[in-house]
Parts: sequence; structure tokens; C-alpha cells
Amino acid sequence: MPVSELEGLLGGKVAVVTGAGQGLGLAYAAALAAEGAAVVVNDVDPAAADAAVAALVAAGGRAVASVGAVGPAGAAQALVDTAVAEFGRLDILVTNAGILRDTVLWKMTDADFDAVLDVHLRGTFTCVRAAAVRMREQGEGGRIICVGSPTGQVGNFGQTNYAAAKAGIVGMVRTWSLELARANVTVNAVIPVAATGMTETAPFLKPYVDALHEGRPLPAYARRELSFGPPSDVAGLVVFLASAEAAGISGQAIGLGGDRLALWAHPSEAAVAFADGGWTARTIADTWAAELKPHEQTVGQHFPEPY
Repeated sequence: MPVSELEGLLGGKVAVVTGAGQGLGLAYAAALAAEGAAVVVNDVDPAAADAAVAALVAAGGRAVASVGAVGPAGAAQALVDTAVAEFGRLDILVTNAGILRDTVLWKMTDADFDAVLDVHLRGTFTCVRAAAVRMREQGEGGRIICVGSPTGQVGNFGQTNYAAAKAGIVGMVRTWSLELARANVTVNAVIPVAATGMTETAPFLKPYVDALHEGRPLPAYARRELSFGPPSDVAGLVVFLASAEAAGISGQAIGLGGDRLALWAHPSEAAVAFADGGWTARTIADTWAAELKPHEQTVGQHFPEPY
């Protein structure tokens, strides 16, 4: 069935979306609601959560707010309990909540590190654990969609904590996809790129952010090479992964932004060498330059020159 025919396939499903008061989370929640899912909108900001719910309901959707910061096990259980109490079940979980505490390694405090990992990594873990228990009890499968980042895939200057959390999320997704396969619960990571509060401060993106704010179309370079656009560009991927069309997809990291859809590769050996009897520092040095150095991996995101 073509993707264009997916409308309405989430009717009767119930979703929880964390960090859904604005930005990408709101776009995900709105798209799920538009496809017929009832949505529990989580956000740490009560006003943002209430406004999001009001917007979804005004558009004809079903939604309720659940206010609180993710991380603690109790907060995760409260989200599942809200879904069950309000709508009778839980079918879809989208773990989107996040914060930033960017600074270089030698200036990053323990508090900076812990805060980001608590929301992103522990928050994903506790929410997925609570959802997995409920989905296994229901016995009807489910969809778990965890939000990663290009930073977690390739690194980024000044984001030690964020890179660690997002890389950890994708690692957990691969593991959970194995553990939940028998329960027919798929687990995937979305790697989004979009204009949000987390990306709009990047200087090289400013011309494109300004264009979006002014209602001007983005050039092909921004939408294709930078994979950049509004949050709504990414929402279709979440709907797809939540639908029956994605029943056979699990353990994957899938990127979307602007016009660019990408399937990320799992980490794998880029090159292999052997030495009979084992290796010494000297034999490694001799072999590295000839056999392994050409296969060294780049780090960070690299973009072509604008055209």
C-alpha cells in the first residue's frame, strides 16, 4: 500500500509522546492524532502541554496532557497509567523529551552531564520499560519510537553529554528490538533534523531558519544536503513507523529532515588485518599505515559548499 494511503490507519490506537509541548514532539503528536490515534501529550511545561492538547483537539483529534519531567521511573509509569486510564490501552510510545547543556569537555560540569543523560538516556529507558511491560501484558504488539540525533551517530563539538545520551539510545534500541520481537513490539530510532529550539542557534543554519520564520521556501541545498526543514517534515516517519505498514521494521536508525530520508548503517568493522601469533605495538604501527589508515572514519557532520 503506498504511503499516501496511510491516512486513518492509526484509528483506535493510543500513543504517548514525551516532550510534545512544542517543536518536533508537537509535530509528532499532531501527526499521530491526525491519523486517528489518541495521544497523551507529555511536557515539563504545563502551559505548553495544555496548549498542545487544545490544538490537537481543535483539529479534531483526541488528546490529554500529562505534565512532568521524564527520567524517574514514577514519571514513566504515570504516562502509561494516564494512557490506560484515559483511553484504555497503550500502543505507541515516542520518546522525544530532551534538554541541552552544551559546553566543551574541560568546562562541562557533573551537573551538566548528569542533567542531559537523566532526561535523554534514563528518560528513554524508564519510559520504554514501562511501555514494554504494558504492551506485553496487552499481548497485541506495539510500536516504540525513540528519538536519536546525528550528534549521537557522528559526534559534535561541545556536546559530550548529548552525544553520549543519543548514541546510548540507539544502542538500547537495537537491544530492545531483539528482546521485544517475540511480543511483536517493534523498536526503532528516528534521527531527525529540523528547525527547533535546539538547532536554531547554529550560525550556519541562520539563513534557513530566518527563511522559515518569514514563510519563504528553503533552497534545495538546505532541504537535500543539510536535510533541514520544519518539524512537520519529520512527522511522517513517526506515523509510518507507528503504522501496520512498518510491522516488519525493527532495530533500525532512520533519518529524516527536509527532503532527505536515510537509513543509517549499524557500526561495523571498516577494515581487518591479521598477524599470526598476535600483535605488538610495532607490528600494529607497521600495518596501520598500509592497511588500516585509508579506512579511518571521519567524525562530526560534513556538508558540501552551498550552491
